[in-house]
Amino acid sequence: MSASVPTAPSATGRGAPRRAGAVLATLVLSAFLCNVNLAVANVALPDIGRSLGASQTALTMIATGCSLGLAMSVLYFGALGDRYGRKLMLTLGLVITVPASMLSAWAPNPEVLIAGRVLTGLAAGMAFPTTLALITALWAEGPGRTKAIALWSSVSGGAAALGPFLAGLMLEKFWWGSVFLIAVPLAVIAVVLVIVLVPAHVNESDKRVDHIGGVLSVLFIAALVAGIAHISSPGRQVVSLCLIGASLVLATGFVFRELRAANPLYDLHYARRRMFWAPAVAGLIAFGSLMGTMFVGQQFLQNVLQYTTFEAGAAILPGAFGMVAVARISARLLVTYGSRLTMLLGFILLAVSFATMLVGWHESTPYWLVGIAYLCLGAGAGLILTPASRSLMCSVPVTRVGMGSGTSDLQRDLGGSIMQALLGALLTIGYAKAFSAQVAASPDASEVTAQTKAALLQSFSSAETLAARYPQYQEQIVSAARTSFLDGANWAYAAGLTAVILGAVLALVAIPAKPKEIALLTAYAKADGTGAVTS
Repeated sequence: MSASVPTAPSATGRGAPRRAGAVLATLVLSAFLCNVNLAVANVALPDIGRSLGASQTALTMIATGCSLGLAMSVLYFGALGDRYGRKLMLTLGLVITVPASMLSAWAPNPEVLIAGRVLTGLAAGMAFPTTLALITALWAEGPGRTKAIALWSSVSGGAAALGPFLAGLMLEKFWWGSVFLIAVPLAVIAVVLVIVLVPAHVNESDKRVDHIGGVLSVLFIAALVAGIAHISSPGRQVVSLCLIGASLVLATGFVFRELRAANPLYDLHYARRRMFWAPAVAGLIAFGSLMGTMFVGQQFLQNVLQYTTFEAGAAILPGAFGMVAVARISARLLVTYGSRLTMLLGFILLAVSFATMLVGWHESTPYWLVGIAYLCLGAGAGLILTPASRSLMCSVPVTRVGMGSGTSDLQRDLGGSIMQALLGALLTIGYAKAFSAQVAASPDASEVTAQTKAALLQSFSSAETLAARYPQYQEQIVSAARTSFLDGANWAYAAGLTAVILGAVLALVAIPAKPKEIALLTAYAKADGTGAVTS
């Protein structure tokens, strides 16, 4: 028996919109290009570091910029879509993607590139949550909606793994900025399809938008992610702690505002529901693990294993395959066994992935160990994200699906931003600590100036650039940089494994077995008075 949840009116009254297949393909394509943009920077990071002289911290901000822009805007833009038109919001996001991508492609320095990536994320914040909101509004509850969400979840998540492969193809022939142009033709095609195919004004709200709450949500998420990203930067710890402190103050203000607002942007009445907050946190850990590993892994493949950009991009294709391959499996498991078992299986695969990286990834790692780790990573994330997205959307009334879809995207993008920033910080700290120890143990330590040491500890790319200036020491410097990078990467993998274990415990304890899950979703539907209940 399937879960009992509210039935949403569809565009046709038949449970699905007209030309349902074409509409779903359009929404999935839109979600796909948003997620491709999240990951294309990772494979280009070594080239960007060399070309723009970017520090490890700047590289972290470039990698997280798109996720940051998306994460800090999805709640506000989701509410605006619910009120003023989801189709309009989706179209605007796709249109803005084009100039934002071009700004990133031709950025003259790291600062402009970071700004371009954040703008790209803001455009995705308009488009990405709207795709899931439209699926929920256009498809009535039942197997059709579950399958549509599973396809949306696996393809959009798989795009984050496929992005580095496409970027690697571009880097074989073009400069590093070309990776940011991958989304441009996709966005143009998607805009045309959205205008022609996607219905407008289905199950939208007529209530006022809480703009104050929206601004507070943008500011506190931006401060949180930026603070974490800078925590490992030399001399920036005070700034980092101030940003994190400011985010806590702003988050408190946001909660206070939402408790008092007549029509809150983020209704905490729904957020307190167990089938809302628990899947949201589980999904945050799952997608964060995926994005954080892509960030560290791409640098490992190129810096340590010395893969070309194309080889590094192709190396993670098993991750994309794993996410897409489990789409139908996750939908079937969800309907048959419920969210808890499906998520637990996903966390087990994620744990296997991180354990493989921690134990098996070193300077002479064979590719099959790389491929297995990425396959388990993609399949595990896919098994978790489908039930997480479905639970979120079924825990709110259809007029507030912007809140549900915004949270679904927030778990991906806030999770991605935090985990990339956290794993990047651990990578930086571990790398600098290991390299500093090697410099201190060197017989030539007294000859290393403070300026040279700072360059060596800044990043692998910086050490590689310095090594080229001193051919007589080049081999020793690069070898030490690789060893130090591995030490830092192991710090990151260990943190990822810890997060995955905590996610599994959360799923086991907080998410009920299928019978109680059905009862909870049925109770939500009756409390909201959103329509008929199916079994």
